[in-house]
Order: sequence, then C-alpha cells, then structure tokens
Amino acid sequence: MSIAPESLAPRMLLPKDDVEDPEVSIVIPAVNERLTIAEFVAWCHEGLRTANVRGEILIVDSSDDDTPLLAQAAGARVLLTPRRGLGRAYIDAIPYIRGRYVIMGDADCTYDFRLIQPFIDALRAGHEYVMGSRWLGSIEKGAMPRLHQYVGTPLTTWILNRVYHSRFTDIHCGMRGITREALVRMGLTSQSWEYASEMVLKSVRMDLDTVEVPVTFYADRNGRLSHHRRSGWLSPYKAAWINLRAMFIYKAEFFALKPGLLLFFLGLIITLPLAVGPIEIDNVQFNLYWMLLGLAMSLAGLNIFFFGCLAQMFCDYTGEARARWHRVFDYTGAAVASLSVLVVGVGLSLALFITYVHRGFTLPAATSAIDHLGVVGVLLASIGFSTFCFTLVVHATDVRYGPRSPRETAPYDPVRDALADRPETH
Repeated sequence: MSIAPESLAPRMLLPKDDVEDPEVSIVIPAVNERLTIAEFVAWCHEGLRTANVRGEILIVDSSDDDTPLLAQAAGARVLLTPRRGLGRAYIDAIPYIRGRYVIMGDADCTYDFRLIQPFIDALRAGHEYVMGSRWLGSIEKGAMPRLHQYVGTPLTTWILNRVYHSRFTDIHCGMRGITREALVRMGLTSQSWEYASEMVLKSVRMDLDTVEVPVTFYADRNGRLSHHRRSGWLSPYKAAWINLRAMFIYKAEFFALKPGLLLFFLGLIITLPLAVGPIEIDNVQFNLYWMLLGLAMSLAGLNIFFFGCLAQMFCDYTGEARARWHRVFDYTGAAVASLSVLVVGVGLSLALFITYVHRGFTLPAATSAIDHLGVVGVLLASIGFSTFCFTLVVHATDVRYGPRSPRETAPYDPVRDALADRPETH
C-alpha cells in the first residue's frame, strides 16, 4: 500500500511514543524495505539505549509498500517524500532533524545500528564528522561482491586519498555521523548516490575534525535484493562513475594546477635557449621546430594552470585560495607586468614581420636568429595577454549583484529556505 505517491508534498508520521528534545537523530532513507524496517528500527532503539542517549529515529520514506507504517509502528518518525534520489532524501530531511548529532545509514540491517556507541562518543568528543569503516571493522562473507570488496572500494578510496591527501580507509561506507551544524554548512546538492562522495569531499575541503570508527557489515537478508540489483547490473558501475565524477570535480585543480605549471616551465626550457638560433648537442640539432613545440607546451601549460587556479577558487570553502590568488594576481602589479611582457613580445614579433615584408613576403631561413626571436616574441605576447585576461577574470569573481527577489534580501539560510513550505505534522 502506498501512502506517499510522487504527487504529495513531504509530510510527517509520528510514532506513539515520540521523543522530545533528542540529542541524536538517526536519519535513514528507505524505499520498499518492509522486510527489514521493523527490525532495523528495533536495532536503533537498542543502540540508543546501550549508548544511554536520548535520540530520535527519522525514516525518510518514498516507498510504494507499507514500509512507512511498519516504521511508525516500530517507533520511528517517518518523513514521507517523493522519490527523488538517495542524496535528495537527506536534503529533504535536514529541516526535520532535531538532534545535535546525526547518524546516517541504510535501513536494510546491513549496518549494525545496535553498535552506535563509537559514533556518539566521537561526536561528543568534539569530532565534527565520523566516518564508519568496514575495513577497520568486519565484513560478513557474501556481504559485498568480490569485485567491490577487492577492487572497486579499495581503488576509489586510494584515488581519493591521493587526490585529496586524506587517509580514509573506506569512503563508500554508508554508516557515518556528523554534527547537524556541519551538515547544514555542507549545503548538500547531490540528488543520487554521489551524495556519499560529496559528504566525504566537503568534509576535507571544509577541514572538518574527522575520525574513522570500525563498523560491522552484514549480508542482505534472504529474499531481499539490494537497490543496485533492483536497478540492474549496470547500477554499481553508474554509481562508481558518478562518485568519481564528484571526486574529480571537487578537486579539479589536482589535474590542472601543478601539471599545468610543470608543462609551462618545460616549454620555456625548450624554447628560450633557442632564442638566438639552433643548438646542436651530440649530433642532435634543436631547431625552430623544437621552439614551436616548446611554445605550444608553454601556452597549453599556462592556460591549464589558470584553469586550476579558477577551480581552486570555485571550490574554496575557507576563502584562503581566493585570497591567495587575489594577492598573486594583484590587479595593478599583474596588469603592469603582463602588459610589459606583451609589449616586448609584440616588439620581437614585429621585427620578424618587418623582415618578412622587406624580403618580398618571404621568410628567412629557419636557422636565422630573426625567426627564433620571432617565435619568442609570439610566446611572450601570448603569455602577457593571457595573464592580463586571467587577472581580469580573477577579479571578476568578486562581482556581486543585489537580490533578484524579496526572499533573497535576507542572509542565506538553507534551513530557513527548506522550511519555507514545510508541511504540517500528522
């Protein structure tokens, strides 16, 4: 029986013995989990009792069976929402979370919520983000496909640690804890599976006080199909792809900043020594063609570096990167320097152009000094103009406009905005 069709706005079902003023909120999305939901809620109650903490269980449900009624009867609050994706379920839940600390996971009894004490202890100790780790805990035989356990999860965890300089052991663990304040500051936007990576990535970019705790991971109950299996054999690969996409987007400068700078200087090392003519070393001649290769490398590297700077500014949470690049590309200093380089480059290129005209519109031999200086001129002019344009772009990121509607006149508050159309509670 469905009580939350797609057409309905979110609404709340309250349990018989609702908890007032909880310290902890266990927030769990659920879709058609009638097989396990009652036992899972019982596990949560046991975990809260064992940890001696006052807590609520909030099931974010978009089922078309009786999962929400079973959850409510078992003692959980149930937020009925349209089915819009796993990440969206957590976004929808934020205005309804009453606890100071939030513990997340799955409703399928694969994570043991009877053992939430380590999460609560870590949050009470001052950690803002607590990541569960199956690799620090235990994985029941058959709980994970071998490809995921021995290749997929270790590989993507290794990639994230290399790109973000982090030390996670299991970035795909679905059981995690976070302070409500940090969750709101994260401003989650992911609608689907990539929410998990978004949380991990933002925890690093926001420099949250983070710790890992061991968790126990069980196999699916007999008769239950995981959501990936319900969605088809391609679903795990799609989830991996969108998680990698999020991972790379949030750290785009990893692929652009240092690699671009390295390519730029390699190009200069090739080009500048040949400015006055060809060089021969051990019967290997470095000529005009090498200069053109170096020119292409330098210009490509410079623009890749600029892309890296912008990516770092766009994903900057603390404001440090934005302030740094504003200092480096100070308008007056950068404009004077880049335009000076542009003038020198145009001057060198102009000498080659004049020679070209005087010779009846034919170029001198490729070994002549004027040709080589002309290539250097093109390089310098391009560097100067590109740097000037990038300086303008850096400062254009400070451009702001007034609000576009009366609602935007107030300071940004994601919780207030989400509550604007908050439905009544039943």
